[in-house]
Amino acid sequence: MDWLLALATLLLSLTGIYMIYSATHSNPVFLKNSLHLKQALWSSIGLCLLLCILFFDYHIFTRWAYFFYALVIVLLIAVLFSGQVVYGAKRWLVFGPLRLQPSELARLAVILVLARYFGSRGEENPIGFKELFPAFVLAIAPVLLIVRQPDLGTGLTVFLIAGAMVLVVGVRKRVILTIGCMAIASAPLGWLFLKPYQRQRILTLINPDADPLGAGYQSMQSIIAVGSGEFWGKGLLQGTQSRLHFLPEKHTDFIFSVLSEELGFIGSVSVLALFFIFILRCLSAALNAADKEGALLAVGITTAFFLYIIFNIGMTLGLMPIVGIPLPLVSYGGSASISSFIAIALVLNVGMRRKSLTHAFS
Repeated sequence: MDWLLALATLLLSLTGIYMIYSATHSNPVFLKNSLHLKQALWSSIGLCLLLCILFFDYHIFTRWAYFFYALVIVLLIAVLFSGQVVYGAKRWLVFGPLRLQPSELARLAVILVLARYFGSRGEENPIGFKELFPAFVLAIAPVLLIVRQPDLGTGLTVFLIAGAMVLVVGVRKRVILTIGCMAIASAPLGWLFLKPYQRQRILTLINPDADPLGAGYQSMQSIIAVGSGEFWGKGLLQGTQSRLHFLPEKHTDFIFSVLSEELGFIGSVSVLALFFIFILRCLSAALNAADKEGALLAVGITTAFFLYIIFNIGMTLGLMPIVGIPLPLVSYGGSASISSFIAIALVLNVGMRRKSLTHAFS
């Protein structure tokens, strides 16, 4: 067991529960719904699933990768027809008192299915277009369904995860050059397919002062919250941007802004240090994996967490467009929390069955 990774996970989860309480305690509606207690419940369920997964070899999960992938595709299609609409986006399926966000499961499904696909290849030579095409189809199908919700941020993240896994497998230089040239050439065309509000978010990133009360409001209020925390912070439960409701989506997308305002530079750096340790331990599991399947599984999950951390914190600092990506283990969300714990369980699983143990019992 990688106890350092487990400890970092636990500390980040506890930090998230408290910061959610801090972000919502001044709002009677949020406080009545006890969002922090709900987050504690989701984290507890996630922790129980984590412990259960550790009892089984990760190859059992990759063996069922295609079945899980097909199930997620069905759920993503169901969202388009009968999903619940929140803030103009149709991303959730409602089952009585429970809400499920299939796009959170989609990243896990893509990681598992690509680890299975590439891991089953006996060859060690770099792949060409012939081997890359099935992987592209497996990755692009859920991405297109997620983008249709619309959820461009999550869709882009899933595609980047797949790209990172492909690069780890090894791709012929000619293939990389061809795809790179195609991506550059199609970039202007991609702008035309963006929805008006998505274009506005990118333009706001370049000049947030252009519309401080409209498109640039979220970004500017977040930057104010982060900066007002200064070195030591204003103190727990004392954040004015959060308490006076200037900061929107403060318990989900902008939870890091609340943390920075209340705990200051010291608190922010401490949380970043925990994430740094978290990512390093995930990479260690990938480097010491017993086989290619385990290495790809750990690489895909590490890439997912890294991108979510970079995008979310970059968003709160005004360095990234606002795309609605949560901060792993810290932001409020049941689907995100449980999928994160499952992903961490798989990384721990790969680490527990690493090269040294494989060689010792061979």
